[in-house]
Amino acid sequence: MSMNLKSMIEKESISLPENFMSQIQKYKEHLFKWNKIHNLTGARDEKTVDEFIFDSLYPVSFLPPLKSLLDIGSGAGFPGMILALALPDTEVTLVEPLTKRASFLQFIKADLGLSNVHIVKKRVEEMEDASFELITSRAVTETKMLLELSKKLRNSDSKLLFYKGERVFDEVEEAQRMQYKIIEREKRHYLLLGEKL
Repeated sequence: MSMNLKSMIEKESISLPENFMSQIQKYKEHLFKWNKIHNLTGARDEKTVDEFIFDSLYPVSFLPPLKSLLDIGSGAGFPGMILALALPDTEVTLVEPLTKRASFLQFIKADLGLSNVHIVKKRVEEMEDASFELITSRAVTETKMLLELSKKLRNSDSKLLFYKGERVFDEVEEAQRMQYKIIEREKRHYLLLGEKL
């Protein structure tokens, strides 16, 4: 039997806000409802959704405290919305160009009263210049392209966290002059990049 989300979190002793599990429960209920109509994500059953949530959440165990985070191509909220629930003191900007997904994220923000979440319905390349402490992305494009897309949204102190599979090692050479770490958990490889790591 698979471990449920709560025990997965406890096993890794990830520190989360008190209301995290109740917020996640609401998020999941809405996701299942919307998914029936709008096909927001391929995750259709509770076990898969829990795995996506835990996968999104795991970096909280190794990230430093953050003031600002930008998630490129948030989709149904993995990892950006999940990180926003886990990090209520971090200003989280979710960039999602597709209307139905951006509408879902907006609905979650309103329903859960998330004042730390900002939703931008644009392609990331249409955003105005800004600097975020951390830029995340999962299943959007390869590392080289993500570095190009995020160029005007970071400074020399910014870090990038890309959720990658086992091909991450092929992409690391394209990380240019950046320092990097790869944090492995099962088949997931979290690629952490920065000029200063």
